[in-house]
Amino acid sequence: MRVAFLGLGAIGTPMAVHVAKAHQLTVWNRTRARADAFAAGHPCTVAGTPREAALGAEVVITCLPTSADVEGLLEGPDGLLAGLSRGTLFLDCTSGEPEASRRIGGRLAALGIVFADAPVSGGTNGAEAGTLTVMVGGTEETFRRARPILECFGRRVELMGPLGAGDAMKAVNNALLAANLLAVGEGLAALVKNGIPAAKAVEVLNASSGRSFVSEVLVPERVLTRLFPLTFRLALLDKDVRIAAGFLEQQGVSGPMLHLTSALLAQARASLGEQADYLEPVRLIEQEAGVELRA
Repeated sequence: MRVAFLGLGAIGTPMAVHVAKAHQLTVWNRTRARADAFAAGHPCTVAGTPREAALGAEVVITCLPTSADVEGLLEGPDGLLAGLSRGTLFLDCTSGEPEASRRIGGRLAALGIVFADAPVSGGTNGAEAGTLTVMVGGTEETFRRARPILECFGRRVELMGPLGAGDAMKAVNNALLAANLLAVGEGLAALVKNGIPAAKAVEVLNASSGRSFVSEVLVPERVLTRLFPLTFRLALLDKDVRIAAGFLEQQGVSGPMLHLTSALLAQARASLGEQADYLEPVRLIEQEAGVELRA
């Protein structure tokens, strides 16, 4: 199948690697050098513009930072709309806004283009292993058509509901991740300040009811080791949590905990900067407590 993949970021690049193994792939990236570097190691064609990427594609996949970025790619003589054909399947793996996906889907439907929001979860490790969870918003028919493509990089591919449902699920997921990250950081900082070794506290926590992905994987591998690798920008997590807070409001749920999480992440982002990793708010918690979470 002829597939165009637009957006070779930290998650998009390994996703595109898996697509290239099974399909005839064309790639595009805003920074051309990244697309050229990808093509040097994987069978594909590099497009000079979004329009060129979409020409002749049966499936178009976007994986960009925001819904605004996706909408921006549609426009102009070199935009996606200038290259998309009737019947093309457009899968947006961006962690986007539900309302934006509904807006994009409606616009594309008028042109005979089939659209679904399909954000992913699992991080760079999951993308590299091809074991991402893919949360899809769209019709049953669209989902049946999209599933074989999404299974190139997703181990669990689920239809969540109509357009925007995938984005809503992803936003809430990331908001819960953020809330847990902050809570685990605060709890461990207090325990360490009380004299309990961080590694021992994490070990006992992970044998108890308070354990989570944060305590079982992220803290042992990235915090206690002091590695803090740059895998996912705090700015993007902040964006996702804001989307989740807005979604709760739209559904008539006050959501005080997730709104507080959003406010705390915004403060951390302002302090740490736009390039900080999403785990680095733990450093701020450590600094305030005067401790360090180290194995």
